[in-house]
This record gives sequence, structure tokens and C-alpha cells, in this order.
Amino acid sequence: MSTRKDRLKKLVKVQEQLKALHETRHATFLAAAGAAEAEARELVGHFDQADSLSALFPDLYHCRIAQAVVRQEANLASARQEASLIAAATARTNMVERAYKDVRNRDERERSDRERLDIIAQKQTEK
Repeated sequence: MSTRKDRLKKLVKVQEQLKALHETRHATFLAAAGAAEAEARELVGHFDQADSLSALFPDLYHCRIAQAVVRQEANLASARQEASLIAAATARTNMVERAYKDVRNRDERERSDRERLDIIAQKQTEK
């Protein structure tokens, strides 16, 4: 049977992995939002150029620009949600780490107390 200390140590690892997952997802959403913004800017830039096809297909350009803006807003909203999940994961990780450190320190104190008692018992049996 595993000890509480071992279980907490494993839980700390899991919480850190979960936090890393949320951080990765957050970065991915921010990158996607940046890409959508860049696409919208590029389309707006091409829209006013003389040699662009925007004069022939203005609805297509407007639709693509609108889709890019919607994607950007959706990715930014997802990034905000992931940021809140990162904060929650960080709080959980800190809480589990504190519990693990407390258990580890208690185990170390108990072990050193047992060692001292063993030394005292040996000295008494030697007399």
C-alpha cells in the first residue's frame, strides 16, 4: 500500500502536468488569435489595392475579414478561459505541494525521533 507521502508526490506531478497543459492551450489560443488578426489585417490591406480582386468580389473579402475577426475573438475568449484554468491549477498545485512538504517534513521528524530513541535504547542496553 502506498503511503500518503507517495500519493501526494504523484498528485503534485499530475497537477503540474495539468497546469502545463492549460498553459500550452493558452499559448495556442493566443497564437491562433494573433494569426486571425494578421489575416484580417492582410485582407483589409489587400482590399484597397488597385490590383486586388476586391472590386470583383467585395462580399467575399468582407465575409473573410468578418470570419477572421470572429475567430480572433473566439480564440481570445478561449485564452481568457484557459488563463482562469491556469490560475485554478496553480492554486491546486500549490495546495498539494504544501501538503506534500508537510507530510515529508513530518516523516523526516518521526524518522529522526526514532533514530534518537534507538540510539538512547542502545546506550541503555550497553550499560
